[in-house]
Amino acid sequence: MDGGIDHLADERSKAEFDVDAMKLVWAGSRHAFDVSNRVSRLVATDPVFEKRNRAVMSRKELFKNTLKKSVHAWKIINELRLSDEEAIKLRSFMDQPGFLDLHWGMFVPAIKGQGTEEQQKKWLSLANKLQIIGCYAQTELGHGSNVQGLETTATFDPKTDQFIIHSPTQTSSKFWPGGLGKVSTHAVVYARLITNGKDHGVHGFIVQLRSLDDHSPLPGITVGDIGMKFGNGAYNSMDNGFLMFDHYRIPRDQMLMRLSKVTREGKYVASDVPRQLVYGTMVFVRQSIVSNASNALARAVCIATRYSAVRRQFGSQSGGIETQVIDYKTQQNRLFPLLASAYAFRFVGEWLKWLYTDVTQRLEASDFATLPEAHACTAGLKSMTTSATSDGIEECRKLCGGHGYLWCSGLPELFAVYVPACTYEGDNVVLQLQVARFLMKTVSQLSSGKVPSGTTAYMGKAKHLLQCSSGVQKAEDWLNPDMVLEAFEARALRMAVTCANNLSKFENQEQGFSELLAELVEAAIAHCQLIVVSKFIDKVEGEIEGRGVKKQLKNLCYIYALYLLHKHLGDFLRTHSVTPEQAALANDQLRSLYSQVRPNAVALVDAFDYTDHYLGSVLGRYDGNVYPKLFEEALKDPLNDSVVPDGYREYIRPLIKQEFRFAKL
Repeated sequence: MDGGIDHLADERSKAEFDVDAMKLVWAGSRHAFDVSNRVSRLVATDPVFEKRNRAVMSRKELFKNTLKKSVHAWKIINELRLSDEEAIKLRSFMDQPGFLDLHWGMFVPAIKGQGTEEQQKKWLSLANKLQIIGCYAQTELGHGSNVQGLETTATFDPKTDQFIIHSPTQTSSKFWPGGLGKVSTHAVVYARLITNGKDHGVHGFIVQLRSLDDHSPLPGITVGDIGMKFGNGAYNSMDNGFLMFDHYRIPRDQMLMRLSKVTREGKYVASDVPRQLVYGTMVFVRQSIVSNASNALARAVCIATRYSAVRRQFGSQSGGIETQVIDYKTQQNRLFPLLASAYAFRFVGEWLKWLYTDVTQRLEASDFATLPEAHACTAGLKSMTTSATSDGIEECRKLCGGHGYLWCSGLPELFAVYVPACTYEGDNVVLQLQVARFLMKTVSQLSSGKVPSGTTAYMGKAKHLLQCSSGVQKAEDWLNPDMVLEAFEARALRMAVTCANNLSKFENQEQGFSELLAELVEAAIAHCQLIVVSKFIDKVEGEIEGRGVKKQLKNLCYIYALYLLHKHLGDFLRTHSVTPEQAALANDQLRSLYSQVRPNAVALVDAFDYTDHYLGSVLGRYDGNVYPKLFEEALKDPLNDSVVPDGYREYIRPLIKQEFRFAKL
């Protein structure tokens, strides 16, 4: 935090809860808080991690700056002997997308999940020391979400005991993998495995791309960067790349062979290890994306909340002081649900970490019972939280008025960095359709007597939920967790059952699924929103320490639930889960909750415990000293290096002085 006068001191004095205790709730534990606090301040005080000039860097300067920071971070991790947890935090607080994100986030987990013990021993020892740098080359120019449609081939040649990796078409070129464009020496490449003329589907291969001596691409490899992306700075620090193979050969043992292998003779052999294990990595990646959604939304909300308390507009009488923007109900109606969403995503992210650990332990014991649910949960929640977060960041920008459009507000770059999450690791609409298939299967099994469990346990109450009507009679009833949950359960079940009934009218189920895509997505979203609401309620109904903390979390919990009810009111009314009168009572309660959150708003974002360095925002400064700093940032722009701009004599002066010579036609 910067020193000096605290312009938000009055706001902080209004807090009705123990902010330090809320920081621990947000962090998850005292240990996690201590790690985050220590590492974030380590990064904030290191001049190498300075980031205020990213917007004016050329692409080449930005990329080289990213290399510098990434290597510096690696040195710090080794010199200070940071734990894996601390190293992950350090890279996060560095706040600059770079090649190591994919190395640690995708390349290493892929080898751990799909490599044999021998392959792990060989490749992970190199990767963990960064003696090789890897990326994850799956997406192609022509195919992303449809992995089974990938065109790159890996044909086994028994004469040489090698696979021939080849890009048969332009659309088969790998396109988008981060770290591929300029840095990665190796990649886990996904290609169609072909032996003895038979296509065995998509498999993973460890492929060296560049020389370890001079970094030049190896013969048969065409590789480069795909070019500038959306926004200044932002994701342009990442070398997303393209890759084409021209009959490139690799040894047979570089096929990832934990799940299946090819013998010396070219025989394809499935391993005793179940193929479902590959989903463990996917569950891990997607649950981490949900956690990141919470962080990104919290950053945007922190900026918008602090600035809304600093900014004053209108409302003055006889030249008196103007009204704080945060006091307007329209501002609260847009801002406070986003604040509640940040907390909601935080807690569902915690639950997903538990789910991942549970699933992993079950998989190791060859228990695959909970895997379909875990896959559906992580797919659906990845989709729901990233869509809500990207929309939320943009809403926070608009909540900051015109100044929110300035790069130094931190919001344009945050949006540009975050919005790819809606399409990477699965397009969000496609992911919700996976959830819908899971829901349709669950509904179809209800008549057979199979009892749903986990997040679909509510479907076991189908008879009741299809017939019940909400018992809400007054606004305060919407603070009853049972009544809130029943409304969300009834809505989700009735939408799913309606989809299932409509599907049954089609002779061809796949045709029916294709016709009902929009309705199926809506049913999946309703199910995912129920999960988040239920986990938030579980959190606030549990043991929570700290003065006033539980009350504030309950307020946020019911703001989140009632905001969703208001936003998706059509669903609730159409399914008769609530009546119009009950919906009106929900809106009354929502306004009351906004009033209760208002004096605590700044303290609630302080509980995120983000440094000014990490926020990277003039508008969201901890001390609220916004306006002098906005001027400082303006004066730093390169255009202000000279009073008279370059080009004055060539263009502006001749224009003003009318010194042009016009050609005669």
